[in-house]
Amino acid sequence: MAEALATPHPGVALRPAVRADVPLILALIRELAEYEREPDAVVATEGMLERQLFDERAAEVIIAEADREPAGFALFFHNFSTWQGRRGLYLEDLFVRPRFRGRGAGHALIAYLARLAVQRDCARFEWSVLDWNAPAIEFYRKIGAVGMDEWTVQRVDGEALHRLAASFERPAD
Repeated sequence: MAEALATPHPGVALRPAVRADVPLILALIRELAEYEREPDAVVATEGMLERQLFDERAAEVIIAEADREPAGFALFFHNFSTWQGRRGLYLEDLFVRPRFRGRGAGHALIAYLARLAVQRDCARFEWSVLDWNAPAIEFYRKIGAVGMDEWTVQRVDGEALHRLAASFERPAD
């Protein structure tokens, strides 16, 4: 296990995830999917996560513990701002198990990532939130986050992603 990082919140500590945490990370991802009303959307496996997180280093994970029990996690990676000419930190997932909410684990995770972004000379720290998730939006406003109302997230996945990729290899209609 990685060494725990003390936080200003009593009983709450953070630590970088290690390979042995992969089953826990997948369990937390599934709990997040349940919370976000998409329980059947998770197709990730332990093998996929281990490869991407610890072999490819595509993303990083911080585990929050409350009284030495797994309380939540943050999964993040770097992006890049062409306008700023510097990388940024993108928070893909933040989740705290319901029984640990209100104890500071979520604040500790996001404040730690903000500190990490500053230490890594990132131009910004950003994430997306579901528009119906009022408790999360309220939390984000309290910590100083600003909604990017003029921007909308765009996504291509599944069959549409494969069609688009294949369109590179054939003449346009």
